[in-house]
Amino acid sequence: MSSTFRAPAGAATVFTADQKIRLGRLDALRSSHSVFLGRYGRGGVPVPPSASSSSSSPIQAVSTPAKPETATKRSKVEIIKEKSNFIRYPLNEELLTEAPNVNESAVQLIKFHGSYQQYNREERGGRSYSFMLRTKNPSGKVPNQLYLTMDDLADEFGIGTLRLTTRQTFQLHGVLKQNLKTVMSSIIKNMGSTLGACGDLNRNVLAPAAPYVKKDYLFAQETADNIAALLSPQSGFYYDMWVDGEQFMTAEPPEVVKARNDNSHGTNFVDSPEPIYGTQFLPRKFKVAVTVPTDNSVDLLTNDIGVVVVSDENGEPQGFNIYVGGGMGRTHRMESTFARLAEPIGYVPKEDILYAVKAIVVTQREHGRRDDRKYSRMKYLISSWGIEKFRDVVEQYYGKKFEPSRELPEWEFKSYLGWHEQGDGAWFCGLHVDSGRVGGIMKKTLREVIEKYKIDVRITPNQNIVLCDIKTEWKRPITTVLAQAGLLQPEFVDPLNQTAMACPAFPLCPLAITEAERGIPSILKRVRAMFEKVGLDYDESVVIRVTGCPNGCARPYMAELGLVGDGPNSYQVWLGGTPNLTQIARSFMDKVKVHDLEKVCEPLFYHWKLERQTKESFGEYTTRMGFEKLKELIDTYKGVSQ
Repeated sequence: MSSTFRAPAGAATVFTADQKIRLGRLDALRSSHSVFLGRYGRGGVPVPPSASSSSSSPIQAVSTPAKPETATKRSKVEIIKEKSNFIRYPLNEELLTEAPNVNESAVQLIKFHGSYQQYNREERGGRSYSFMLRTKNPSGKVPNQLYLTMDDLADEFGIGTLRLTTRQTFQLHGVLKQNLKTVMSSIIKNMGSTLGACGDLNRNVLAPAAPYVKKDYLFAQETADNIAALLSPQSGFYYDMWVDGEQFMTAEPPEVVKARNDNSHGTNFVDSPEPIYGTQFLPRKFKVAVTVPTDNSVDLLTNDIGVVVVSDENGEPQGFNIYVGGGMGRTHRMESTFARLAEPIGYVPKEDILYAVKAIVVTQREHGRRDDRKYSRMKYLISSWGIEKFRDVVEQYYGKKFEPSRELPEWEFKSYLGWHEQGDGAWFCGLHVDSGRVGGIMKKTLREVIEKYKIDVRITPNQNIVLCDIKTEWKRPITTVLAQAGLLQPEFVDPLNQTAMACPAFPLCPLAITEAERGIPSILKRVRAMFEKVGLDYDESVVIRVTGCPNGCARPYMAELGLVGDGPNSYQVWLGGTPNLTQIARSFMDKVKVHDLEKVCEPLFYHWKLERQTKESFGEYTTRMGFEKLKELIDTYKGVSQ
């Protein structure tokens, strides 16, 4: 009796496994034998491979799933991925050349390994190429040994600073091509990884950084680890490139292996080195966050998938609410591109979370656009289909119906700055780091404390750092030495700075239009001066985020006041986010020169102070008033009334 496959996307025809189906093939690297690594032919029908694949052999691969009766146009990056022999070629050859840079194809591929090629845009008379490396740290967890290694690498091979990112990872800037293998292998051999920190696949999985010994927090962090493992590439390209094929991987939980290998609903590429990703991986980057009720430290609704632990009345985790379709990136003057909040898709019991996440990823893999990368994020698929159709397709890959979402309490932004009890007799200390940049005396002092007390650390989604497992008797000496280095307790940090974020932008980011990290200190000081001028109290704050371009790496579209670079020394002003990060901002003004910020912001702060309702935040006020009225207030502003 032959086995039967059914097309998961609702195709009407059923085929038996021994029926032959003709597929159009796209030539990849030429070889003496062709291997089918794609899974679907026309109509989404599963096709068994014609031969087992080899991760070390060149391949000839099936294209991205084709739509019936249409020839699918694909972007240049899709062709590069297909011809790469699972993200190896031509990067492996380019790394051996004497040139300081790699070619266009290798630039795309090295992202999957966790690196971007950059050059100093402020230098004239040529380009000084270097590479930025980004680590992958689910839940922001950084073992003591890895922190010390990153600190050393920054000095020896980088620009002398570390950067804490908005996705709970490190960025190491300024690594020369000739040093890449040394740096990568050092990270791998010291409990770290950069695999999948960039590229068209699942990025770092966020979870609250607080090391609370609470059932829901521990379960959220464990779930983040498991999702990260489930969606990690399996074909070995990373270890082949940087540690000569030696595997530095801990044993995976059996439930992760089982979920990855399960193909009962047609999710997998059969006999492929990449059972979930295949040769093409995903259409674009993919982001996941896990959290617990009330804790929105992770900017949950900005992710492709947001996962929330749901517990019973005794605090025992029972399952998860799932949100889908968030994303920040957009393009100026293209209204068809937009930032979007994730929306609920339903609830799943805890034992099903990996299968549900996998089903969502596979839906995006099969149906996300691959012709134009501006529209390739999952948010555009959901916006096009609507949530009901998206849910229907996901449920076919999941094999079950989603249950209705469980009711949750209101969200809060939690920074975890200052001293907190963990719940096991130890303490943790959250430290504010402006724009996540660790350098100078701060870097030296953090190193000394982390090394002396053998502390593990965590990175927060707000670019701050948490020192974990601190004994009570260590608190006073640690507080003293940190304060001497400018790492202050939160009561001594301006409230504006505590919630502010900025992307790196100039001089190294190739996409930057204007300043962000280097510009935000001055901007925050000017906002504080405006607060004082209009009579706002010191402890009042506004969530301010600045990016050098519209891609939104510092999530400016969730800010109460978002500044998005749209020209030299010029920003698009966004208003209307909320302090708990649950409402998206809207574009208010274009081409506001940085020296004109007071003309726009001072009248708004002044009228917010005078006209706000009880406990009404700045973002809520700007939404209630409406942009037409706000512009009128700016135009008629005469200055502060005495």
